[in-house]
Amino acid sequence: MKGKLIRFFLFLLIIFFSVIIALSIWHILLWKFDNNKTHDIINKVQDTVNVKEIDSSEGINVNNDNNMTSDNLYWKYVNMKLIDVDFNKLKSINGDVVGWIKLDGTNINYPFVKTSNNSYYLNHSLDKSYNSAGWVFLDYRNNLNSLNGNTVIYAHGRLDKTMFGSLRDVLNKKWLNNDDNHVVRLSTEYSSSLWQVFSVYHISTTSDYIKVDFSSSDEHQEFINLILNRSLYNFNTSVSVNDKILTLSTCYNDNEKMVLHAKLIKIKKRSLV
Repeated sequence: MKGKLIRFFLFLLIIFFSVIIALSIWHILLWKFDNNKTHDIINKVQDTVNVKEIDSSEGINVNNDNNMTSDNLYWKYVNMKLIDVDFNKLKSINGDVVGWIKLDGTNINYPFVKTSNNSYYLNHSLDKSYNSAGWVFLDYRNNLNSLNGNTVIYAHGRLDKTMFGSLRDVLNKKWLNNDDNHVVRLSTEYSSSLWQVFSVYHISTTSDYIKVDFSSSDEHQEFINLILNRSLYNFNTSVSVNDKILTLSTCYNDNEKMVLHAKLIKIKKRSLV
């Protein structure tokens, strides 16, 4: 009797671990399948749409900080070229596309989308097919025409470094030590703009850094102080309540977020026909 019970429990253990192994293999295959689909879409977009640099002399300096000096990195960035893309081509791929984001020193060089919520593109790709990799998307509360106090862009932190998977690279010395990397460039339906990075960090999951508007100058200043003090690197960049802020957010691990903040320093309005 005892031998039969032992054999029965061994049989159950074999079944249990067989199911676990089968499920693990299934999830790995699904992850690989979604990765391949994402890479195919990325390649198609980058083959179809040309991201071109445009003359920076027509950019508008929106930062009037009197503490800026002629040798400050700020002036170096102001003279950098902006980017521009063909939105007719992008809209033909997906009508939800509202912009393009580029961050040097990372793989982030994608169109981004916007819909009526912050959930759809967590598990849908640019072609709107179901995909656990999701896509890069703008917070539904944001307005790219008038620009909120804080513009927030999200994406998954994929292990293959697609989407915002390479955002964690901004914590590496190689990225931090290259001043040319410390800008984010956007091209939207309304403008081309350049943003100077001033804070990077990872933190236990919270929503306090994704406020998009502020009810008072005091609340705005508290927000700025909060995200400045969190930075794991001192960019020596001043930020005030007069600045427009850009926030990039992704997962660092299951319990933490990886975050980058930048301030708007130059913008060129797009001619709307």
